[in-house]
Amino acid sequence: MSLKSLNTEFTRFLFVGVINTLSYYSIYLILHNLFSFPYMLAHITGFLISLNVSFFLNTYVTYRVKPTLKKYLFFPLTQVVNMTVSTILIFIFVEYLNLNSNIAPFAAVIFTVPITFIVSSKIMKDPVRQK
Repeated sequence: MSLKSLNTEFTRFLFVGVINTLSYYSIYLILHNLFSFPYMLAHITGFLISLNVSFFLNTYVTYRVKPTLKKYLFFPLTQVVNMTVSTILIFIFVEYLNLNSNIAPFAAVIFTVPITFIVSSKIMKDPVRQK
């Protein structure tokens, strides 16, 4: 397997997701533990900052497109979709499939990552113009 075959939008999306998760969690820990922010305020602040980081990383790294105000304003929809789908899946996994509640979020990621990728690509990429 060559490095070129690993350089796909989806691979870059996963890479950006790991960086974004680490940035969120770092911000959360710093605000909560170092600056004594209440955990919910640290979570919301970390989420909002990492959402912006995610937008620009996905713009330049994943999709290699020019950032626009329209894309920036629509990008949070990807997280609404992600949160909605993951919440429903976690509920189903725990309540109906009796999956351990500590494992259920990781199982949900298997489904939410491709869905979030599809939604974000629709938002980030300019539509192909019909001739």
